[in-house]
Amino acid sequence: MDQLISLIVYIACLGIGSILGYYARQSIARRNYRTIEAKLQKKVEKTRQEVEEITREAKQKAEEIVQAAKEEEDKRRQRLLKTEQVLLKRENILDTKLTGLETKEKEFQGKIKRLKEVKESLENLKQEALGNLERISELPKEEAKKELLTSIEKEFQQEILERIRKLEKAGIERFEVRAKEILTSAVQKCALSQAQEITTSTVSLPDEDVKGKIIGKEGRNIRTLEKLTGVEIIVDDTPQTVILSSFDPVRRYIAKISLEKLIQDGRIQPARIEEIVSKTKEEISSQIKDAGETAIYDTGILDLDPKLVQLLGRLKFRTSYGQNVLLHSIEVAHLAGSIASEVGADAKIAKKAGLLHDIGKAVDHQIQGSHVEIGIRILEKFGVEKKVIDAMKSHHEEYPYESPESVIVQTADAVSGSRPGARKDTLEDYLKRLGELEKVASSFSGVDKAWALQAGREIRVFVKPEELDDLAARKLAREIANRIQEELRYPGEIKVTVIRESRVIEYAK
Repeated sequence: MDQLISLIVYIACLGIGSILGYYARQSIARRNYRTIEAKLQKKVEKTRQEVEEITREAKQKAEEIVQAAKEEEDKRRQRLLKTEQVLLKRENILDTKLTGLETKEKEFQGKIKRLKEVKESLENLKQEALGNLERISELPKEEAKKELLTSIEKEFQQEILERIRKLEKAGIERFEVRAKEILTSAVQKCALSQAQEITTSTVSLPDEDVKGKIIGKEGRNIRTLEKLTGVEIIVDDTPQTVILSSFDPVRRYIAKISLEKLIQDGRIQPARIEEIVSKTKEEISSQIKDAGETAIYDTGILDLDPKLVQLLGRLKFRTSYGQNVLLHSIEVAHLAGSIASEVGADAKIAKKAGLLHDIGKAVDHQIQGSHVEIGIRILEKFGVEKKVIDAMKSHHEEYPYESPESVIVQTADAVSGSRPGARKDTLEDYLKRLGELEKVASSFSGVDKAWALQAGREIRVFVKPEELDDLAARKLAREIANRIQEELRYPGEIKVTVIRESRVIEYAK
């Protein structure tokens, strides 16, 4: 029973608490509602103020933007007005110029019309004058013209000849002085020693007994020497002399040095021959390399391939008309570089082409073709510049001149090869060259006699005075010089002298 009462009391308390809690919550909720509503009203009021402030600022900025736009529009309007005024002025100027041009064009057309009328009038007068001349002279126009020119030429022939002589003399003197200055300066700068160095093909023996040692038992010594050197050794009846025969100058030189060493040593046998020849080959190879390096250092051309330098050194054992080709190449390089500097050409190209112009002679006995063609192929193989190849390939006039440097190299080659004492020539070649000179000069009509003088440096031509006059004689001299230049090969230059003289002989009885 007590529990029931307690339960009832509990339930009653719970109900009363719930009712009281409900009313308390309602009271609190009303109070919180009022508080939230007040806050919301404050926020709304604040928001309204902010909106009004933003609106006011936006209106202000919009007014500023509108004002700036109006100002910019006013400025543009002013610029457009100015541009329009400038264009109007230019249009007025162009209208004025166009009007002036139209006036000038009308005047020009009028002048052209008047010139045509004058030209037609002059042509009519010319035809009328020619008709009168033909009627008076009773000759056609071409014959009258020819006769007039002939008479003028005869009348003023002496004056024409004198004028030609003066012009030629003045020009020749001026260019000769300048050419001499350039060549003298170039030769003086070069000053290269050119003592002739002829590769001999004979070896002197101390006595006749050495020939037997060279031949050896059953000829084994001479066969061994010929096999190792590639040179034919001729032992004949010539006293105290052995002849070496080979187209290769290096092989011939190796054989010569080896044989001299064997003769000096006295022990001539196959094993000793093989040892001496091997050492000599090493020495000659070293000499070839040193000669090539000396040449490039002497000329200042240091950008060559080592194999090309080796080929250049082989020229030390090559001669042309008795002139050492390596020394000749060095001299041509110095001369070409000096001449190029004087005339304003490329001195580096000229010097390099001068040094390499005869490089083909190092192997011309091994490869078919002229030394110029062989040299071109060698330089192309080693990547030498095209300008250098173009400059060197014309030094014998086999190819046309393609640059000033090619003419300079040809000139330097001629100077080096044609100066006194530089080369030796055989009697047969010398006589053949003189005969060709006289034959070329005698082939022209009107020539009476032709004589080659000064070792082929001058050709004197005597003409028939009744067939050629002075003017024709001058033309003949030029034609002979051109023919010699085209058909003959010669070092230096050849002077052509044409002599025309009349002799009248009478006898007093």
